[in-house]
Amino acid sequence: MIGEFLDYAINGALIGLLYALVAMGFVVIYRASKVFNFAQGELVVVGGFIVWWLTLGMGLPWYFAIPLAFLLAAIVGYVIERLFFSKLVGESVFSMVMVTIGLLILIRGIVLVVFGAQVRPFPAIFPLKPIIIGDVLIPQSLLYGGILAVIIALALSWFFNQTRTGLKMTASAEDHQVALSMGISVRMSIAAAWVMGSVISTIGAIIFLSGKSLTFLASEIGFIALPVALLAGLESIGGLILAGLIMGVVQGLAEGYLDPIVGGSVGSILPFFIMVFILFVRPTGLFGWKTIERV
Repeated sequence: MIGEFLDYAINGALIGLLYALVAMGFVVIYRASKVFNFAQGELVVVGGFIVWWLTLGMGLPWYFAIPLAFLLAAIVGYVIERLFFSKLVGESVFSMVMVTIGLLILIRGIVLVVFGAQVRPFPAIFPLKPIIIGDVLIPQSLLYGGILAVIIALALSWFFNQTRTGLKMTASAEDHQVALSMGISVRMSIAAAWVMGSVISTIGAIIFLSGKSLTFLASEIGFIALPVALLAGLESIGGLILAGLIMGVVQGLAEGYLDPIVGGSVGSILPFFIMVFILFVRPTGLFGWKTIERV
């Protein structure tokens, strides 16, 4: 009984860290542009297909293909910003959000045209054999992914809070016109955020899809990670780790104990109920910044 509980809780926590990693893409772009990117899941799919194309399509070894995939993902992020967002500096947040919705549809259509809807095997970047500790089976992809998520969260928190470039990116999101008047290049800040978001999405795709199957439907992980981003607060990178652990453990325990009773689906929808409750109590999330307005 204890072993079963630990298995659900530990694997749930590791899955939650994967959600936190994907949610970092939301937060990075939001902190630099104040835009919530609804196409984040599609960036995960694009990153996945880039890795698949380089490894199984081109036959490159993974240790060469993955760095090249990060480079190509960064180029994709930069091109997206140049084509769709560089002309929107100073425009309303609503306009930029609507562009991300259109971007979601566009990227999904391009993926379907270029790669088709068929299921493809994704390369096993991490060993498929799980780590067995007593009654607990831990997939190595999730274990290494959880470690990477913590490392990346710490690195991004340091970058945004301690470096001059990170502070400029944060300032550009507060008010484009004020940032421009201070000599900050808002366009470069937003471009850098999209580059970082695309690379993070590719890392998430590698962890999520390693040894599994790849289709355009893998973009659903972007919506699954949404409650983690909103629970933590869209400005908090470090808070994503705690939010991911909370959501992951809750989902894991619900799938293990409640789904067999009610016939499934509780584990899938419970994180969204928690998200809605938290937003009612604290709209900025657990660690989000409160906005103070003078009247």
